[in-house]
Amino acid sequence: MRKIFSFTGAKKIVFGSGSLAALAAHVKEHHGQKPLVVIDKNLAKTGLQEKIAALLSSDGIKVAFFDKVEPEPRIELADEGAALAVKNKCDIVIGIGGGSAMDVAKAVAVIATNKGEAADYLGLNKVPKAGLPKIMIPTTAGTGSEVTFTAVFVRKNLKKKEGMNSPYLYPELALLDPELTLSLPPAPTAQTGMDALCHAIESYTSINASPMSEMFSLEAISLIAENLRACVHDGKNIAARERMLLGSLYAGIGLANAGVTAVHSLSYPLGGRFGVSHGLANTILLTPVMAFNLPGAVEKFADIADAMGECTEGLSDREAARLAVEAVEELIGDCGIDAAIRDFGVKESDFPALADVAMTVARPLENNPRKMTKEDMIAIYAEAY
Repeated sequence: MRKIFSFTGAKKIVFGSGSLAALAAHVKEHHGQKPLVVIDKNLAKTGLQEKIAALLSSDGIKVAFFDKVEPEPRIELADEGAALAVKNKCDIVIGIGGGSAMDVAKAVAVIATNKGEAADYLGLNKVPKAGLPKIMIPTTAGTGSEVTFTAVFVRKNLKKKEGMNSPYLYPELALLDPELTLSLPPAPTAQTGMDALCHAIESYTSINASPMSEMFSLEAISLIAENLRACVHDGKNIAARERMLLGSLYAGIGLANAGVTAVHSLSYPLGGRFGVSHGLANTILLTPVMAFNLPGAVEKFADIADAMGECTEGLSDREAARLAVEAVEELIGDCGIDAAIRDFGVKESDFPALADVAMTVARPLENNPRKMTKEDMIAIYAEAY
């Protein structure tokens, strides 16, 4: 038997098409009477904000909205949202949208009761006590933030991204309705879907993976590989959307328990300094990091090839492992993602500084199946250039 391991997660998960309709009942289940709904500012313009308001007000629940969330959110948004929650005497927080909205919502919930500022709680286990109850509702099949204990923010003054990590950030409820993902356009569907695949692959190959986390991560890889293309090219395919959202959920569970690896360390400075979206940065870096890590996890990469539907019969583990890298490259291409870090103003002369920052994102590097030096990072940036 392997080393001792633990397994944690959101307290409750509700999944299924049409499940959003019971939102008011879930709010009351947590004794909520005045929720603060944290929503992406672009999503708020689609009519979803009005739908949420109607669902809650029809049950006599008074709702306040914080609709300023932007992609790659500034840390100041968490403080603004918390101030609004306190001002309105909100007793529960609902986050709806992609990872940005849910990350802000989780941070808002803990800042509202712990006081201080978001910056005070960056790092691991810096949050002193539980926050307001949290309901997370994803509208993308991507980050898995609805089941993780992390909230990531950009600190523009420092030109870097940092995370708040605490068990108190786990939501009381993750409510996943695949119908909410039907209107997501092809490009964000592809990028968020690849983000979920990245989480699944990294958590499966993490040195902190356990038999339970591996089960979720590997099934996530299979679900995403089978369904992402259909979601990108036939967005109204509800069956594919359901399986894709399930894959994203499983990847989030794997991530929360095993952690991610070097892809995230390398992608953080791209987001913090050059504004590259999280999902796209991970996509660009995924196959170069996989190729680097392969010698440190040959059998696991062979498993990934199997999970992605590659024919590995008669091949050595190493030959099968290489197919995993090729399969991910093909999936990226089939989903129409054609990007390199040079597209975002990155210059080759920036590589050493990017690597310096990436080296400070220590926890994912500690999980990596192969030790990575600054020189290795520079080489990977060069390959992704």
